[in-house]
Amino acid sequence: MAPKEHTVRTGDRAQEKSVRESNIVAAKAVADAVRTSLGPRGMDKMISSPKGDVVITNDGATILKQMEVAHPTAKMLVDLSKSQDVEAGDGTTTVTVIAGSLLNQCQILLEKGIHPTVISESFLLAARKSEEILKSMSSPVDLTDRDELIKAATTSLNSKVISNNSNTLAPLAVDAMLKIIEPTSTNVDLRDIAVVKKLGGTIDDTELVDGLVFTQRARHSAGGPGKVANAKIGLIQFCLSAPKTDIEQDVVVSDYSQMDRILKEERQYILAMCKKIKAAGCNVLLVQKSILRDAVNDLSLHFLAKMKILVVTDIERDDIEFISKTCGCLPVANVDTFSAEKLGKADLVEEKMTGEGKVVMVTGVPNSGKTVTLFCKASNKMVLDESERSLHDALCVLRCLVKQRYTCPGGGAPEMQVSYQLSKWANGLEGMHQYCVRAFAEAMEVVPYTLAENAGLNAIQVVTELRNRHSMGETSAGINVRKGRVTNIEEENVVVPLLVHTSAITLATECVRLILKIDDIVITR
Repeated sequence: MAPKEHTVRTGDRAQEKSVRESNIVAAKAVADAVRTSLGPRGMDKMISSPKGDVVITNDGATILKQMEVAHPTAKMLVDLSKSQDVEAGDGTTTVTVIAGSLLNQCQILLEKGIHPTVISESFLLAARKSEEILKSMSSPVDLTDRDELIKAATTSLNSKVISNNSNTLAPLAVDAMLKIIEPTSTNVDLRDIAVVKKLGGTIDDTELVDGLVFTQRARHSAGGPGKVANAKIGLIQFCLSAPKTDIEQDVVVSDYSQMDRILKEERQYILAMCKKIKAAGCNVLLVQKSILRDAVNDLSLHFLAKMKILVVTDIERDDIEFISKTCGCLPVANVDTFSAEKLGKADLVEEKMTGEGKVVMVTGVPNSGKTVTLFCKASNKMVLDESERSLHDALCVLRCLVKQRYTCPGGGAPEMQVSYQLSKWANGLEGMHQYCVRAFAEAMEVVPYTLAENAGLNAIQVVTELRNRHSMGETSAGINVRKGRVTNIEEENVVVPLLVHTSAITLATECVRLILKIDDIVITR
């Protein structure tokens, strides 16, 4: 009986090994897919959806989110880039590439017969040590130093499709951030910065508006005003149209005099509503989009135009909170509760002509400093979407600096420094841990290697030179992809928030440890 039991055990072992191998292969495949888009010379990906929508981007989180991944372990890498996007906002490609490289080292260590638990423990030790190393090479940043913040935002934008316009967008992102934070803030609510997109014009026409921008036009069907100074803004969530019955039914009117009566009543009903709005002193009306019936009809627009009230319709439900915060108005759900106290104020509300069509701008709001709007323009939809994503990344980088006020050099310098210092540290460790930490250190070299590879440089030569410079104690030596050689990257103004690197290494290690611990996949019906 004994040999039979032994064969079962061996089978278990073999199955465990094959499950782990297939997991690692699947996750590495995902990491390799985004590897080419790392860094300022990274390639862009064109993602085509079944509906025919096309997205061009090199933002790791966006690429992985749009990819259809079937393997459960590969999905973990997609989630990994999502969590990096939430935590730091930038470095979504880096975190996936580091995880792929760590898994590669795991495969080599597992083939040598090292137990997964040992590898997992060693990687945790190495990740903690990496954080210390990164902290020691970072320099503190002052939030009042605008130039330093612009450097960090520019570095983030340089790896995007719209890197040529980083000189325009970086200062805008920094100014937007500085407007809404207090000197003592430890976090930033990015919902206070609205990014509004409009086709027409170029990226250089992007501007910062202290107030609101509505991409819908003002409703002029009945000749209402297009500009209102000293505006009193009302925000309504009810409909300015004839009421409907609660249930689906038809009312048949056979007599024309009865028809006349219905129209007269309808007219009276709408006029009474418009008079209440005017009586409160409102001269700009924002109407929330309605799905049940028309939010406004021609009759109500006609009355409002006669009362010289500017009307903007189709306000999205999600924007209500931002509008209320900016103008100081309160949303009104019923006409009977519409009063002067619920109105917001602004110095000027006017319709402005842009590239394609008009927009309504609200400026001179009383609560400036609580919210701000970035008004993006571009010549086509793809560039417009990409500029919005890039601005979001730049704002996230600035948010990282508010959370942890340290920056460290970019250009593969931190990863190389971590790799060099960990190799030195590993010599003092005992047993298997030494092997595993050294493997972790080797895995870190993937970032400078990939940066050099994507820039068309001789990767082995560049990485060897970089390692050499770091061993001489030059902590801020990094790969300068523009000049194609290793230089002091801080002098080139390439700086990255410390939080981006620490969270990338921590999250990648967590994910890899999770994948290592899996020894079987059970499929439930």
